[in-house]
Amino acid sequence: MSYVDGFIAAVPTANREKFKKHAEIAAAIFKENGALSLAECWGEDVPEGKVTSFPMAVKLKEDETVVFGWIIWPDKATRNAGMEKMMKDPRTQPDVSPIPFDGQRMVFGGFELLVKA
Repeated sequence: MSYVDGFIAAVPTANREKFKKHAEIAAAIFKENGALSLAECWGEDVPEGKVTSFPMAVKLKEDETVVFGWIIWPDKATRNAGMEKMMKDPRTQPDVSPIPFDGQRMVFGGFELLVKA
């Protein structure tokens, strides 16, 4: 069964193009390391909630936009091996490819795919 990594993050709105370029580079490396597909989405209609919401989860600031993304892997073992390679890849190191947002406010996790239609 497929395995999915998902995340949300707050990206400075002014960094949209930097984020897109960073995501395109990362996407190619994830695919080299076994990912089947991935998506990175720029928030357009992401309302603030009363109890919880995407903006609240990432402590969104006024000059930021919520991004939402996922990576689909064949299985968890491929994901674990791929992520290990990704973390060691020189192209992903902070001095070579710094992330254009505050990674401490990123929310992420791994999920077993239950339904795909």
